Amino acid sequence: MSGDGITLFLCGDVMTGRGIDQILAHPSAVGLHEPWICDARDYVELAERINGPIPRRVEPAYIWGDALRKLDRLRPDVRIVNLETTLTTSDAHSPRKAIHYRMHPAGVDCLTVAGIDVCALANNHLLDYNHAGLTETLDTLHHAGIKTAGAGLDRMEAERPAVVHVSRDHRVIVYSLGCENSGVPELWSALSDRSGVDYLPDLSNGAADRVLERVSVGRRPGDIVIASIHWGSNWGYDIPESYVRFAHRLLDGGVALVHGHSSHHPRPIEVYNGELILYGCGDFLTDYEGIRRHRKYRSDLAMMYFATVDADTGELMDLRMTPMRIRRFQATFASCDEAKWLHDTIARQSQRFGTSIQLLTDDTTSTMELALRQKRGHRRDL
Repeated sequence: MSGDGITLFLCGDVMTGRGIDQILAHPSAVGLHEPWICDARDYVELAERINGPIPRRVEPAYIWGDALRKLDRLRPDVRIVNLETTLTTSDAHSPRKAIHYRMHPAGVDCLTVAGIDVCALANNHLLDYNHAGLTETLDTLHHAGIKTAGAGLDRMEAERPAVVHVSRDHRVIVYSLGCENSGVPELWSALSDRSGVDYLPDLSNGAADRVLERVSVGRRPGDIVIASIHWGSNWGYDIPESYVRFAHRLLDGGVALVHGHSSHHPRPIEVYNGELILYGCGDFLTDYEGIRRHRKYRSDLAMMYFATVDADTGELMDLRMTPMRIRRFQATFASCDEAKWLHDTIARQSQRFGTSIQLLTDDTTSTMELALRQKRGHRRDL
């Protein structure tokens, strides 16, 4: 924590199962239950056909690559990711799912090496290996000292936010919510006698108000509340009005920042009454490298988001974004051309919200970064 601001590192989907799991020091069994691919090693080979050989039995820091340099330099107060992979040795996969993500629990060190503080878990892959897999995921993360939000052994635990103490007087509170429209089955919702995720059936005003009721009960002066929401489709830049209304209602009711994810590429950004909405942070670490569909969205490019918010009000003070590329299952700094493509795309798609984004040079790393520049207090009427 520096000055009066709290700096948060946020990114989208961290999917360390399947192919990525296979290159780590302790890979899971190779068998998959997909309609097309039955061996997780095939995802490694697909990626190698595109970008060349990928090392095996890598150190846990390998997959983060240059991202660790950026984290070490900026030293954000809290580091938050959407973990879209179970950490389990269970073979009891969910028969209702076509795609299953699993990482061996011993691979949790690839999260601790990046200093991750909070894993948002309310998403459409946390019960890929049923309730036993979820239980082992929670145990593994908690044993490693990583806080979780959005999943639990019952509804009370699933709805309980992650709490990170930044200073004596300030906390960051993270709620994780999984929306039906991102593929989270209603059957995965946590109940009083069943483990599961914090399920969001729709984006109605009533659903927002029910979230805000929980926020109001636990919130105290000096708290910065984040709603980390897994919502929407995988592709495209359109933001339905229901998403905008839902995010605005949360911010009006005491949430300071909306951290959206599910899309495989970054989506528009809005600053509403001085507070930040990331409608879709895109994938960050995945094994999709060898899959060539939807190339126009450049899902091989990713983004690190560093948001500094006022410690007392939650108002956005600064947002810096570091463009990355995924090559050989490793995050590396994007080239200038790739950073410009990300800038031009996100800036163009964010114009509807009155958001202006600049492309700057990071003198420390001789790479490019994006910075949000917007007059505080901008409000968009629906």
